Amino acid sequence: MSFAKPELLKLTILHTNDVHSRIEPFPMDGGKLQGLGGAARRARLIENIRSKEENVLLLDAGDIFQGTPYFNFFGGELEFKLMSEMRYDATTLGNHDFDAGLEGLHKQLPHANFSLISSNYDFSDTMMHDKVKPYQIFRKGGLKIGVFGLGIELEGLVPTNLYGNTQYLNPLEKATQYATLLKQDEQCDYVICLSHLGYQYDPVPSGNTKVSDVILAENTRYIDLIIGGHTHTFMDTPDIRSNIENKEVHITQAGWAGIVLGRLDVYFERNKKRKCVICRSELVD
Repeated sequence: MSFAKPELLKLTILHTNDVHSRIEPFPMDGGKLQGLGGAARRARLIENIRSKEENVLLLDAGDIFQGTPYFNFFGGELEFKLMSEMRYDATTLGNHDFDAGLEGLHKQLPHANFSLISSNYDFSDTMMHDKVKPYQIFRKGGLKIGVFGLGIELEGLVPTNLYGNTQYLNPLEKATQYATLLKQDEQCDYVICLSHLGYQYDPVPSGNTKVSDVILAENTRYIDLIIGGHTHTFMDTPDIRSNIENKEVHITQAGWAGIVLGRLDVYFERNKKRKCVICRSELVD
């Protein structure tokens, strides 16, 4: 008796984080990063992958701004225009994305043909009200992909006058709220958190633990993938953690400065509630 092989749906997730206005490659000055990074090289990689894959989702985990004179002169306009040309689907906000203040960020929004997603920054008393989504659902090849975003505590990291009346909300509580909404209420096949919390931290002497991607993964449910930022961590393969229901959560991050492009290929069985059966990750350089 023979059994037919299950029909698989493939989702290719491409991701960056902490690009920090690295428009051009690092200069050829003898440094260890010389010639690496640059928007043109990344755009070619993305286009090459898109030419071969049917269902591609392109995401960023924050800190788009700050790091080269391009940001100082143009205030983020070029970064957003280039991301739009590359057809990014969404980004979350990092702490450096506030470096030109709320006014500076707001000014660049017309150049962003992609979604800004943040679930734990409350902008209701600022000019960014209704400009940032708490989550978004993307449809790829019949799959429903839910995406929400989490940012790091701004107090003490960003001058108060730059983020104004932005309110920071507990990331674990918001992760629980939106992951449940996406998986249970919206019946998403896959739930992604775009996180600018940082991969992991050493415990501090006081015993207080800063929320990291590892803590997030281990203390929530319904998140399938965390695409991280802030700590500039290069991860060749995901860190797989167990959540509070002992189910796998994949954590990944793609270093910084666009030196590499992160890639995950996720496969779903079409006739078995689209359960993820394989998750393969690589850093594409």
